[in-house]
Amino acid sequence: MAFKIGLLGLGTVGTGTAQIILDPAGRNPLLQDITIHKVGVRSLDKPRQVQFLPGIMTTDLEAVVNDPDIDIVVELLGGLEPARSLILQAISQKKHVVTANKAVIARYGDEIYEAANQAGVYVLLEAAVGGGIPIIKPLKQSLGANRITSIIGIINGTTNYILTQMTTEGADFGEVLAEAQKLGYAEADPTADVDGLDAADKIAILASLGFGGRVKREDVYCEGIRKVSAADITYADRLGFVIKLLAIAKGTGGEASDRLQLRVHPTLVSKTHPLASINGVYNAVLVEGNPLGQVMFYGPGAGAGPTASAVVSDIMNIVAILQSSGPNNGLDPLLSCVHQHFCQITPIEQIETRFYARFLTKDLPGVIGHLGTAFGDHQVSLESVVQIGFQGEQAEIVVVTHNVCEGNFRTALDEIRNLEAIADIPSILRVL
Repeated sequence: MAFKIGLLGLGTVGTGTAQIILDPAGRNPLLQDITIHKVGVRSLDKPRQVQFLPGIMTTDLEAVVNDPDIDIVVELLGGLEPARSLILQAISQKKHVVTANKAVIARYGDEIYEAANQAGVYVLLEAAVGGGIPIIKPLKQSLGANRITSIIGIINGTTNYILTQMTTEGADFGEVLAEAQKLGYAEADPTADVDGLDAADKIAILASLGFGGRVKREDVYCEGIRKVSAADITYADRLGFVIKLLAIAKGTGGEASDRLQLRVHPTLVSKTHPLASINGVYNAVLVEGNPLGQVMFYGPGAGAGPTASAVVSDIMNIVAILQSSGPNNGLDPLLSCVHQHFCQITPIEQIETRFYARFLTKDLPGVIGHLGTAFGDHQVSLESVVQIGFQGEQAEIVVVTHNVCEGNFRTALDEIRNLEAIADIPSILRVL
């Protein structure tokens, strides 16, 4: 039995997806049962790397989702609209959906999955997080027997490339960003990447799957890498760390009703940590659970080939289920999304973490003592205080704390800023 695909979008990932389906030789035999019936694009005049018979390509996107012959709609348009509306329309037509759109799922996942469950169709999104790295399905299936305690990932290739280049070249952020844009690793408008928004979309999805509850995207604390300097990378190196943009989801006790920590920010990572060696545009997700312990998923986090691989894998999953059990046997609970409640997210002020802070101070006696007193008055325990050197006439001091409450740390900093000896606090970063 042949299954017909409606493909929305023929950009980088859409083209890669079409190329796999049109060239099934040597791949899984299931691909021979999948055909591309219609392709929805914004323009018919754009040069394409794949060619279709006349009548398959159309600019009428709604005609694709409404076509009664199409079994699965593959949404690869990106952006929030019309992607969200087309996904919901496809679901209303009782069509299964495969998407790589993390922004839509992170923001409208509750609406989309509720509609899908009512319609009895699947919405699969392996390509939405980590490109070609299999992480969505493992969280749903392979790791399903575990009580997940944390998901920590490097899940944005652009920022990882920038931080890697800053580390190896000793260059500042702006210089490396410009280089990344020339190479095509960063968009002309890099906001979603460098401000952490893309990673926040992805960790919202992973947290929802790993901890069995829905997540409101606006609850994810988000901080980007624009303020990370070459000086911070150098000092981190001296202290035994590298700086990575981490997306972190942590549970407090493993039960779905417990609060989660959910945050994205640049982080000092010990050089001995598994994530410290993930460089360039590569992604990695470290999952910890009980009884498994730790497992890490690593690979290319973007690009036509890796992302298209994940898209086609989802298509094949749906086709395999339809072939083996038929369309009317109900949803496989290991592939569908059935949780209804929203996770409670711990406010960033209440989390406990370690901190790195860099101070520029006037060369006055007793400065380090004043810092220690101010931190101590607010229950902030210091692991190390090091005077690195001088910038002009100002002494440069780096502080690393033990695990402390973020609210206490911030209150201490407010007091420290008012000390006569403090000229500036150019950098504050968390430590894993």
